[in-house]
Amino acid sequence: MEKIIQITAGRGPAECSWVVSQVLKLFLQETKAEGLRHVILHREKGSQNGTIQSVTIRLTGANLDAILATWLGTIQWIGNSTFRKYHKRKNWFIGAFELKLPKHTEICDRDISFQTMRSTGPGGQNVNKVNSAVRAIHNPTGVQVVAMDSRSQHQNKKLAIARLKEKVNEANLEQLKGSMTDQWENHLNLQRGNPVRVFKGTDFKYQKVNKSYKPKRQKLKNDLKQQKWD
Repeated sequence: MEKIIQITAGRGPAECSWVVSQVLKLFLQETKAEGLRHVILHREKGSQNGTIQSVTIRLTGANLDAILATWLGTIQWIGNSTFRKYHKRKNWFIGAFELKLPKHTEICDRDISFQTMRSTGPGGQNVNKVNSAVRAIHNPTGVQVVAMDSRSQHQNKKLAIARLKEKVNEANLEQLKGSMTDQWENHLNLQRGNPVRVFKGTDFKYQKVNKSYKPKRQKLKNDLKQQKWD
């Protein structure tokens, strides 16, 4: 299983970018301990040294959904500003989001068709008389390349296959970059409240988030009893 995750400060100040850098360390430590592998695809530095505005990570491994369930969403840090000593704000929010994984195009030899044609350019009359140039076409995507470097059709075919694979891989990379532009939506959609994780203090101590509604239900029952007595 494979997923692409982004941790972002949204449009938050330097303090939020500092929180991203701290969360990234803990996130990678925890996912590594769970046996997941990661590759950092993109990292945008924050305005202050040691801060990160956003980071995009590729994760691979088993049980990804279960592991990420406790990370994806709004993350809160409670603490004094690390950059503005007398700043009154003590609650800072960042977001962790899953980006849509683009479809990766695999290249199979059976999906490649070839056309031969006469080479052009220097090389004498022999080059122009023999169909030594090769056009390779990747049928599923329509991507195509031409190789006419050699007088040997066989050698040009090998060159064409190599170039075609490189060109399709470049297209895959562009797809990935396009998917990463979703980060701007995540920057805009970062919402406060109902955090999935809460950290506190400069030591970034984790506070377990209580998702239970039992206290609220008990309070409602007590209120109803009180109304009866009134």
